[in-house]
Amino acid sequence: MQGRSVEAYRAPLFIAWQLTNRCRARCITCCEESGPDQAWRDELSRPEALDLARAIAAAGIPYVAFGGGEPLGVPHAWEIFEILAKAGVSLKLETEGSYIDDDAADRLAALPVQCIQISVDGATAATHERVRPGSSFASATTSIGRLAGRGCKPQMVFAPTRTNLGEIVAAYDLAGELGCDVFVTGPLMRLGRAARDWDRIAPSDEQWRRGVESLRSRAAATRSAVALSIYPWDIVTEMKTRLESPQAMLLVVPNGKVKLLNALPFAPADLRRDSLEQAWGAYRNAWRSREVREFITRCEGDPGLLRHANETWAMTAAA
Repeated sequence: MQGRSVEAYRAPLFIAWQLTNRCRARCITCCEESGPDQAWRDELSRPEALDLARAIAAAGIPYVAFGGGEPLGVPHAWEIFEILAKAGVSLKLETEGSYIDDDAADRLAALPVQCIQISVDGATAATHERVRPGSSFASATTSIGRLAGRGCKPQMVFAPTRTNLGEIVAAYDLAGELGCDVFVTGPLMRLGRAARDWDRIAPSDEQWRRGVESLRSRAAATRSAVALSIYPWDIVTEMKTRLESPQAMLLVVPNGKVKLLNALPFAPADLRRDSLEQAWGAYRNAWRSREVREFITRCEGDPGLLRHANETWAMTAAA
């Protein structure tokens, strides 16, 4: 059956593209350790990024998800979106919301954007801004309202910590009040800043279990129109699962290198040098490599290895 294995696809089904590592906030849960001064020195230039967008369009890849860093903080992001939109490529956007004024909301509503996720990590400004220093609760929630008013069906994303887990049900209610379509959450990922401060900020497994139970009970009791999307795995489980069944995707980081997963430091291809076709072959080969399998096995016993997640280790044998 076609699609049963990543090997069945001649090209990826989607691209996850981090346009920059710069962001206005310094969220304590940030997997990529983004921030106002955290742009990579070698991020793709505007001409390079536009060329990559054209290559994605020409390859017939149906879906591109943009994250970061803050994708809307990149001046040429809109040009990239337009190139892809004209080719019929569907878009997803992960954002902290501060760039979505009325004009930006109008532009997004006119594009083939299938999913816009805005992070709101609390039901109150005090909690949200404690988890997301530099981010504005008012800006994020107002942006959700703007998008909902234009029929864009935004999604609220909530990263659980010891600081905000007590507000998860109230945040779910807020998502409904603002017009969200989906409330997205899952176990805190032990990556980036969260990994560095894990013992202080991560909820226990039992605290997270109770939070999930409370969410589900609230959704059932209120019959809310806001769907729950609760990611089922912690990061080590995800790595093990993807090892046995890789996604048909390419993760492109800000300097154009291709990684296997945000938790894995391996970069088997570089789109400054390699074509998308070559990168796709290198990606599939890398998942079969002993080097990757051994690293994932080691992470089970030593989660501290996840400190390397945001590195880009070359894999010369993978291509």
